[in-house]
Amino acid sequence: MDSTLLINILCIILLVIGILGTFLPVLPGLIVSFAGLLIYKYGTDADLPVIYIWIFGILTLASGILNYVIPAKTNKKYGGTSWGSIGSVIGTIVGMFLPIPLGFLIGMFAGVFIGELLHDSKDMNKAIKSTKGAFIGFLYGTGFSFVTGMAMFLVVILNMFNIL
Repeated sequence: MDSTLLINILCIILLVIGILGTFLPVLPGLIVSFAGLLIYKYGTDADLPVIYIWIFGILTLASGILNYVIPAKTNKKYGGTSWGSIGSVIGTIVGMFLPIPLGFLIGMFAGVFIGELLHDSKDMNKAIKSTKGAFIGFLYGTGFSFVTGMAMFLVVILNMFNIL
């Protein structure tokens, strides 16, 4: 097996792990996909234009920022407070260590809900709306990251087969 084939296989593995990591927080996300793209570009004799590296670098950076900004903004849009935002972060971290499927997600929602109830225990409707906002923000951020990861994967695959 030649080294280019091994590098291509490594790149595909990194890109797939990165895509999975966009919605499974136990796996690294777009940074791993971007590493796969960089290894493909500079570890092989690929003729992939450098503009793709720049575009995906900017999108990876934007995704990292948006994954924190979007849920906070949608939380606020749905009436949430900073208590819910802080609860979201704490709940996500705690949820990652729970031995249940999608613990991070359950932890995030529970954290928002509990944070809002700690802020105002009499307004359960507000806590529910804030949790809904966090969920919508999670979907937006995850969707953006997933689409960016898939685009990286497709660019590499298309370039490998000389379609791009």
